[in-house]
Amino acid sequence: MVFILGVSFAERNLVKKSLESFYGLGNQASARIMAKHYIHPTATVGSLSQKTVTSLTAELSTMPLETELKRRLQDNIERMRTMGSYRGRRHAMGLPVRGQNTKSQ
Repeated sequence: MVFILGVSFAERNLVKKSLESFYGLGNQASARIMAKHYIHPTATVGSLSQKTVTSLTAELSTMPLETELKRRLQDNIERMRTMGSYRGRRHAMGLPVRGQNTKSQ
C-alpha cells in the first residue's frame, strides 16, 4: 500500500488512475503531473520511489482538491444566490441553469 495525500492505493494500480481518483483531477491534469515528475504513463504505484511519492504529495497538497474544491463550488453558488443573479435564482429554484429546456423534463 502506498499513501498519497492520506489515501492508500494498492501497489498494482496505475499511477494515472490513482491520480484521477481524486475529485478535481482529470485526464489532462494527471498527465501533466506525471510528465512533470517523469513518470511513465503505464507505471504502477508500487514502482514509484519514496522520493517521487513525497514530491507528488507535495504538489497535490498545493492544489484545490476534494472537499476544498467542493466547498469553493458551493460558495460560488451561494454567492450567486445572495446576489440575486439569474443563475442564482435558477439554482435556488432547482431549475436548469444553463439554458436547458424545462418542458421535456
